[in-house]
Amino acid sequence: MHFLDGALLPENQEKLVITVAPYGPQWEPGDFPSDIAVSIDEQVQKAVDCYNAGATVLHFHVREDDGSGCKNLDRFNEVLARLKQAVPDMIIQVGGSISFSPAEDGEEAKWLSDEERHMLARLKPTPEQVTVAVNTGQMNIVEMMTPEDRAGTSFARQAVYDAYEEMIVPAGPAWLREHLAQLRANSIQPHFQITLKSGLVTLERMIRQGLYKGPLNATWVAISGGFDNPDPYSMMEFIRLMPDGSTLTLEAQMRAVLPINTMAIAMGLHVRCGIEDTLWGPSGEPISSVQQVEQLVRISRELGRGVASSQEARAIYKIGTHYETAEQTLSELRYPVARRPIRPALAERKAAS
Repeated sequence: MHFLDGALLPENQEKLVITVAPYGPQWEPGDFPSDIAVSIDEQVQKAVDCYNAGATVLHFHVREDDGSGCKNLDRFNEVLARLKQAVPDMIIQVGGSISFSPAEDGEEAKWLSDEERHMLARLKPTPEQVTVAVNTGQMNIVEMMTPEDRAGTSFARQAVYDAYEEMIVPAGPAWLREHLAQLRANSIQPHFQITLKSGLVTLERMIRQGLYKGPLNATWVAISGGFDNPDPYSMMEFIRLMPDGSTLTLEAQMRAVLPINTMAIAMGLHVRCGIEDTLWGPSGEPISSVQQVEQLVRISRELGRGVASSQEARAIYKIGTHYETAEQTLSELRYPVARRPIRPALAERKAAS
């Protein structure tokens, strides 16, 4: 992305799209009893409250009645249907992990099988987005957690900490090709969760090969532990590689969430908040998902930047848009289209023959 003259002036920026992740599948209900929604009614009401506060994208996970992370896609369909009635204008973004929470202490925290994850492309009613990882990698969500972050939560138990320390995100080339094909067949937009610049380079190659043809909406996931680090140097290097025709949301963890989001707002990028990312406010106090949304709305307005309505967010993300060719995709995203041969002399010899 390029920051030309005036790029930091709010009148030259898109309105802010706020994604909220209020379900926090890694947390147990007792970690934040006043804000972790357990019953279906509570999960639906949480979406309504976040929407009314200013969030237009709902990052979606589901819990069972006992509060455990749900891996039953029939229940996903049931909650989705309720959400479509309660917040019909909200962009529903299903978390591609389904639920990575271990069933019992001592078990691994892991993503489900490739085929089970492909089933997200067949949810009914159809969500607007499913998050898609690019490249297999470690997702050690506890690496940056401080003792203060864990205190009073389930992560203070060594068995829970250990379960998450070794978690892996499986997102190899064959799975990614098939997943993107199934999402397109069902008119679901991928929202790419990119953890390192190498993942963005891989995605660009796939676009050039015609394996993905559509808008590029991505989140930079900076939680360390195998992902990028939430620091300005890593952030700006990643932003530099994003094409001008894309959208970028920044995501961090724990008390890094607010500083990273504040920088995103100032630069004209988009934000993600909610208890999936942090339970704690800037001074270490508990902060609900709704309070986090309200906080970002206030900051954006102080900077003179408007907050996108649901219809504006759909236009910014180009929900429902597909492209027909690699060339059209490259042009719409404003990637360079013409490519010089890597070895010009060899290309000339082949042309001559």
